[in-house]
Amino acid sequence: MVVLNKIYTRTGDAGETALGNGARVAKHSQRVTAYGTVDELNSTIGLARLHATGDMEAAFSRIQNDLFDLGADLCRPDMERDADAEYTPLRIVPSQVDRLEREIDAMNGKLQPLRSFILPGGSALAAHLHLCRTVARRAERETVALAAIEGINESAVKYINRLSDWFFVAGRIANDDGKADILWVPGANR
Repeated sequence: MVVLNKIYTRTGDAGETALGNGARVAKHSQRVTAYGTVDELNSTIGLARLHATGDMEAAFSRIQNDLFDLGADLCRPDMERDADAEYTPLRIVPSQVDRLEREIDAMNGKLQPLRSFILPGGSALAAHLHLCRTVARRAERETVALAAIEGINESAVKYINRLSDWFFVAGRIANDDGKADILWVPGANR
């Protein structure tokens, strides 16, 4: 259980922060950058959620919770020492990736195939979903950069990769099931 009885601690005033295992690292470390970008993505979803209802709003709720799981996963290094931890560290699991894939397939089944790239925009919800997609892609790049220098959970990388695809397809759903997508017209302004 998390207990936040004091919000500022002054322990980060020298440019360091604590990871999930208690280790102190620079706030600009790749690990902090990766989970910080996941946190930023969660905030962009909060904005998109203002425009969502029904199934889409429920999906946002699941995804936002998953992103806290992902942040917890990324802030805890040393996966090989998970068995020795005081408590079982929270990790993204394959079933979370599988759920995203099922949801992508279900949404995509309602859409006509694309014949052009689409421009971000359309409805307010679609525009916010495209912002979520691009922040998810950045979070993925930061997570992959972390994986290049430190071991991380393979399912964490898969999850963030699928999530950007989820936002792309959801953006099309938010544009009247793709009927209101704004298509890119190559060379239109030459």
